[in-house]
Amino acid sequence: MADSQTAAPDTRNTKPMTRPADPRFSCGPVKKHPGWTWEGLGEAPLSRTHRAGQAVARIKESIDRTHALLELPEGYKVGILPGSDTGAMEAAMWSLLGQRGVDVFGWDVFGKRWILDARDELPLEDLRIFETPAGQLPDLAQHDGQRDTVFTLNGTAAGVWVPDLDWIDARREGLTLCDATSAAFAVDIDWSKIDVLTFSWQKCLGGEAQHGMLVMSPRAIERLNSYKPSWPIPGLLQLHAGGKANMALYEGSTLNTPSLMCVEDYVSSLKWAARIGGLPELVRRREENFAVLDAWVKQSDWLGYLCEDPAVRSPVSVTLKFTDPRVAVMDAEAQWALTKRICTLLERENAALDISMHRQSVPGIRIWCGPTIERDDLAALGPWLDWAWGEALDAA
Repeated sequence: MADSQTAAPDTRNTKPMTRPADPRFSCGPVKKHPGWTWEGLGEAPLSRTHRAGQAVARIKESIDRTHALLELPEGYKVGILPGSDTGAMEAAMWSLLGQRGVDVFGWDVFGKRWILDARDELPLEDLRIFETPAGQLPDLAQHDGQRDTVFTLNGTAAGVWVPDLDWIDARREGLTLCDATSAAFAVDIDWSKIDVLTFSWQKCLGGEAQHGMLVMSPRAIERLNSYKPSWPIPGLLQLHAGGKANMALYEGSTLNTPSLMCVEDYVSSLKWAARIGGLPELVRRREENFAVLDAWVKQSDWLGYLCEDPAVRSPVSVTLKFTDPRVAVMDAEAQWALTKRICTLLERENAALDISMHRQSVPGIRIWCGPTIERDDLAALGPWLDWAWGEALDAA
């Protein structure tokens, strides 16, 4: 944590004495892993075709390390797709759905994106939608194992997560498609309940954007081998080749040209994660981070959780709304202006960067507690939030 100065004489709000050593608390792209340097990318096979032996080997290494770090069961496959998590999830939906009825559970910005895809873009004929406002979780007991299911594991913008997968039928006939972009590497996952899982490099391990990861169970691979939808599938979303599952995807081939610099960066983060203790240590770091921030939130008199139910409250992407009665009487435009003022003050002081709530959510702030964040930085953040609040409220 860095030293700070006292406030200028014209303000009644005293600045904290210490700053976070690293002010990057964005929910995506997120902070690089501790110890990251540009020199760590020195072995990247730049200016080579991604089909060259060295490049394919590095891509395959990223796939193999992902498989090991996520502790995937035997038979599960991992591939790299374009378009970040969105591309990977839409590739799964376009290539797998339509054989049987589909249920989509949506409560977050991106969960609702999958609702739009299923209802308006494909569109699916036999579709059930379970949708709730941000901060609330739909009734997952509506899950029907005879149907395919699409859901988000952790709502990055809504502050709600699915704490367990007990609601998924272990003897299901349908497939489960899970968007886990802000959960993979930060929570334990019961893989017996997951058939398809997607995420991006820019979330829990602090990689670069635009590359998506696709995890496929043997049941999902079998669906590709036995079924192909009737609708046209864009080339960037096609998981078939010659009417069967394109197995080359899981051996280092890609649907278009990946950035080998970004691949190297992802490999670097995977190596860091393995070095510090693997998935158990990543989950422990996330738990420790959330505990620090949670202690501050519980004593705050101006911010509270958007998700009021602690049982489904996300401990990864923490979303906070204004609770001060003076703000409650403001309209949404004024509350967004207050949010902007708080974030601007913190950015000016280099105390917190990019913590504004998602533009499609409600006014407030959101703070990342994933495994690349340091606990001490979150401890130093709380007093700065209080300072910025005081300054912004005075100005308002």
